[in-house]
Amino acid sequence: MKLKELERPAVQAWSPASQYPLYLATGTSAQQLDSSFSTNGTLEIFEVDFRDPSLDLKHKGVLSASSRFHKLIWGSFGSGLLESSGVIAGGGDNGMLILYNVTHILSSGKEPVIAQKQKHTGAVRALDFNPFQGNLLASGASDSEVFIWDLNNLNVPMTLGSKSQQPPEDVKALSWNRQAQHILSSAHPSGKAVVWDLRKNEPIIKVSDHSNRMHCSGLAWHPDIATQLVLCSEDDRLPVIQLWDLRFASSPLKVLESHSRGILSVSWSQADAELLLTSAKDSQILCSNLESSEVVYKLPTQSSWCFEVQWCPRDPSVFSAASFDGWISLYSVMGRSWEVQHMRLADKISSSFSKGQPLPPLQVPEQVAQASLIPPLKKPPKWIRRPTGVSFAFGGKLVTFGLPSTRLVPQPCPRLVFISQVTTESEFLMRSTELQEALESGNLLNYCQNKSQQALLQSEKMLWQFLKVTLEQDSRMKFLKLLGYSKDELQKKVATWLKSDVGLGEGPQPKGNDLNSDRQQAFCSQASKHTTEEASASSAFFDELVPQNMTPWEIPITKDVDGLLSQALLLGELGPAVELCLKEERFADAIILAQAGGADLLKQTQERYLAKKKTKISSLLACVVQKNWKDVVCTCSLKNWREALALLLTYSSTEKFPELCDMLGTRMEQEGGRALTSEARLCYVCSGSVERLVECWAKCHQALSPMALQDLMEKAMVLNRSLELLRGPHGVSPGPATTYRVTQYANLLAAQGSLATAMSFLPSDCAQPPVQQLRDRLFHAQGSAVLGQQSPPFPYPRIVVGAIPHSKETSYRLGSQPSHQVPTPSPRPRVFTPQSSPAMPLAPSHPSPYQGPRMQNISDYRASGSQAIQPLPLGPGVRPGPQDSWKEAPAPGGNLQRNKLPETFMAPAPITAPVMSLTPELQGILPLQPPISGVSHAPPGAPGELSLQQLQHLPPEKMERKELPPEHQSLKSSFEALLQRCSLSATDLKTKRKLEEAAQRLECLYEKLCEGTLSPHVVAGLHEVARCVDAGSFEQGLTVHAQVAGCSSFSEVSSFMPILKAVLIIAHKLLV
Repeated sequence: MKLKELERPAVQAWSPASQYPLYLATGTSAQQLDSSFSTNGTLEIFEVDFRDPSLDLKHKGVLSASSRFHKLIWGSFGSGLLESSGVIAGGGDNGMLILYNVTHILSSGKEPVIAQKQKHTGAVRALDFNPFQGNLLASGASDSEVFIWDLNNLNVPMTLGSKSQQPPEDVKALSWNRQAQHILSSAHPSGKAVVWDLRKNEPIIKVSDHSNRMHCSGLAWHPDIATQLVLCSEDDRLPVIQLWDLRFASSPLKVLESHSRGILSVSWSQADAELLLTSAKDSQILCSNLESSEVVYKLPTQSSWCFEVQWCPRDPSVFSAASFDGWISLYSVMGRSWEVQHMRLADKISSSFSKGQPLPPLQVPEQVAQASLIPPLKKPPKWIRRPTGVSFAFGGKLVTFGLPSTRLVPQPCPRLVFISQVTTESEFLMRSTELQEALESGNLLNYCQNKSQQALLQSEKMLWQFLKVTLEQDSRMKFLKLLGYSKDELQKKVATWLKSDVGLGEGPQPKGNDLNSDRQQAFCSQASKHTTEEASASSAFFDELVPQNMTPWEIPITKDVDGLLSQALLLGELGPAVELCLKEERFADAIILAQAGGADLLKQTQERYLAKKKTKISSLLACVVQKNWKDVVCTCSLKNWREALALLLTYSSTEKFPELCDMLGTRMEQEGGRALTSEARLCYVCSGSVERLVECWAKCHQALSPMALQDLMEKAMVLNRSLELLRGPHGVSPGPATTYRVTQYANLLAAQGSLATAMSFLPSDCAQPPVQQLRDRLFHAQGSAVLGQQSPPFPYPRIVVGAIPHSKETSYRLGSQPSHQVPTPSPRPRVFTPQSSPAMPLAPSHPSPYQGPRMQNISDYRASGSQAIQPLPLGPGVRPGPQDSWKEAPAPGGNLQRNKLPETFMAPAPITAPVMSLTPELQGILPLQPPISGVSHAPPGAPGELSLQQLQHLPPEKMERKELPPEHQSLKSSFEALLQRCSLSATDLKTKRKLEEAAQRLECLYEKLCEGTLSPHVVAGLHEVARCVDAGSFEQGLTVHAQVAGCSSFSEVSSFMPILKAVLIIAHKLLV
């Protein structure tokens, strides 16, 4: 992309990398003439500000020069001093060398010319500052003259060699070595390059091509390898770039033939040694990769030749290009389209023609837009690559790579990747291991007893005692004992009370009692007398015999209540008799009479009695007598939740007991505070409801932590095991909340490296995609540890994807990844208790992307430096994402190999704390993997689904829909009522607009319900959401929503599920 441009027929020079702000110096070119045919020279300095969106450069200084320039270079000499910006050296005609003080040019103060030297013969075309000693300047001109100038003393330069020893020729280029400060090389038109050793003042080697067609126009040293340099030829018969290594100087190490005509300029990037920038007579500017010998960046064909290109020392992605048409342009190799610049230019022109009214938008033809696109580099350059990196992988693995210990490493070099096991939750793993051992051994009673003894809170102690009781026989009686109610203790208390009553009544008794006692004694004596009579006596005689010494009793015949009662009893009218007793509040007589009158009369009498007699215990009596346990749960004070639970444990039937306990726990959660919400867990333990226990735990623990989740899993697993003992292994069905928390727990275990334990806790036959994906990852992540076990089913359908044809320029793109589709889930799993997988022969029905060598603790991967690492296969659910703007990557050239570990290899201890510094032996380097190019796909379901906008534009006859089925009317009523409540409670305009949009988009849901196109599990999930909405439990509704959305096809639910989630969030915030 073009960043800046300047219309000047000039040579150029960048300011040093240490200079800020960034400057560009231009000097009138000696090889060009403008339209005025002026021979005057000018030196100008411009500030380069990339924050300014315009293409113009800011003019900062100008100076008239005595001559025009063949070469311009900016050195850092004196830049360490205060207010110094370095020195500019310019080479002109007639051997003229001029040095300028940049600070004086910018300030327009003192004389900017430091010195003018005319020692050379002919034009000075080659200049270079020593990168190690900024005061040393090398200059070259005609007759093979090479001088070394010391800016501290410019009187007598150092002359390299003697003219008698060499045939004189022009010096086209000079370059100091980037590693050895005493090495200088010069290039000549004959195709020869001479390497000088300043310590000996003589050439140490000469490099030349044997074809005699090599006319050198440029020279550059390798930024990192001291013995390598490049030469370029301007001869159209041999437009090549030669890479030479002085250790093998008989022939070039590599030859690049990217240009079709002679090469005019070359510049080697100091930030990335793989990038070489060249310009040639074919009007092209190319950036080549010397490692792969390919062109990685190409500018569109220019209108004229570019005679000089230079990388920017400060910004490695920017380079400048000076062309013979009188323009200097600044470009970026990072790649962008010119659309932004075109729009800026169009806006600038529009502002001149518009009269207060905007012009219509400009419609650019598609062909022009495509032609203006400049592709970026085909691989990330070195300056944006990470020299070191660290990343956490699945299973708690820490993957690290880094720089080698030495700066210069010969190519190819081994590159290391270290994989370590990281453990941050030691206590969590220890407790998880204890739970796993208890579940496998079946010794859960001792486990619960120990947990109860270790519990610090009384509520936790009570909860573990309840969990222990669930594993024992006669659990309901033991629950009552834990609540403080025991039949044995009650009998002792009653007996003690009765004895105390007898002791108090030993005084004189009323006469009535004496008569009654005498009557009983007489009756008993008479009976014993009759038993001694002769057996032949008639039994009728004994029946008619009146006891002696007994007072006869009378039947009342008065007109008062007693008389009426007597008449009713004599006539057998027990109903009116009971009514009279109840009116006179003679409740004992009424109940005795009702008992003789049958069950119906007794029930009515009990109800009348309980309705009239209001005491502290009357409500309890009513519940016990009438067996109305639901009223106890719904109406009793929550302060007496223990007594209510004891009542259910004592009287309720086995079938109704779990439901009643759940109702009591739910009421404690909804109406009680945080303390009662915690105590509600005891109700769920008694009922055996693992799902309710998990939901209750979620309300008490908003912030998830490993130890809190471990507490939950300990309780849930123990309770689940007790249910298995009671109902059998196939009678337990985990709900969505339980499955979600178990999956979270397994993920945490996997992150700590406990893969086998994590897999044992996952539901064995769960069809939910997250569980299946995690089970698949856990199985294959264990490597050889699962040999002989049955591989779990692959969680995605396999789709054969054909090869995508591509052109030569895109031949480096990796193969497209298959688009995975999430299968429709089957009914809920029946068993989720952790169990060890049985050993079975390994017979996978399909090839798995995970099959291959795996690493458990720590390993290193080695690959040759000249090879690219083969990209690893992506796991399920992992999709390649874009990396900045990279579209293409080099094809892999080698396979990933692993060195065999020695037999005595000891796995290192897991990392349990952050490592502050790496040891030298753990330092390594990993080449970046080629980025995976994304494959553009249409949005899922796009062809088959009508959007809301399309529905709105349909004709009226097509908009007609069927009437909503009766079974779904409640769904619509719940959602519409929720929208109405939210609209009444909403105050801001944004929320109201969102609710209006929701009302429109939910029509798509109702249409799908009318048409019957939704999957059964989606419909069931929506009804569950509606139930949560009616109950006001929006958090639970969001949980169900997430599960339904995660298990469904995007095209099926995308039209209504997102807006339904937004409505639930709004309702939760508004507390409607």
